[in-house]
Amino acid sequence: MTGFHSSPDQPPRRPLIAILTGAGISTDSGIPDYRGPNGLWRRDPEAEKLVAYDTYMGDPEIRRRSWRMRQESPAFRAEPNAAHEAVTRLERSGTPVRVITQNVDGLHQRAGMPDRKVLELHGTVRTVTCTRCHARSSMQEALARVASGEPDPPCLVCGGILKSATVMFGERLDPQVLGTALGVAKAAEIFLAVGTTLQVQPAASLAGVAAEHGARLIIINAEPTPYDALATEVIREPIGSALPRLLAGLEESV
Repeated sequence: MTGFHSSPDQPPRRPLIAILTGAGISTDSGIPDYRGPNGLWRRDPEAEKLVAYDTYMGDPEIRRRSWRMRQESPAFRAEPNAAHEAVTRLERSGTPVRVITQNVDGLHQRAGMPDRKVLELHGTVRTVTCTRCHARSSMQEALARVASGEPDPPCLVCGGILKSATVMFGERLDPQVLGTALGVAKAAEIFLAVGTTLQVQPAASLAGVAAEHGARLIIINAEPTPYDALATEVIREPIGSALPRLLAGLEESV
């Protein structure tokens, strides 16, 4: 590749690689996606109500169902897969890597990515937050209370309604996290969109922003996306094998 190296008396400069990940990167870990052919929303359209903010806040039965769903969530049993591990290997090689994820499962961090290099656009399922006083605590603590007989556990600080520290339908993304993600997209020289339909905004727009600012855009997804025409490469192969191979090639070439 050209344009990625400094003068001979300086160490080579490696390009910034940004990796936007969606639900498809975690399906090999046993976490189903949402909008794919066998996705959660297609199998159970009613499930969307459980993560709609206004419905959640206004209906105690929806909250009780949400807590039961969290008790059964595969996210807490899931382990990082080969794709997550490949991203961590690339970062540990010394290549500048930033992960921007639409996922809430925390598997990038579980695979060893430093917290500061992972931008969780939609929050995390591993923490709960109070909708009144904004106190945060462990999801596992809240689930233990549910298992002990509290079907809709209130905040222990102020008695307010607790929710997962994820961005529900009807909530805005954290403007600071989104702003940082935009900055990464503009600065990236290589931008990968992995396992995402690129249909949920504003996350999806990051691929377009990166391409507009000159990044080489690579999309790995089972189905077509609205941004395929902007990509220099579109890969339809299984993520668990395609991403490790691609990242190993990028590490060698930069």
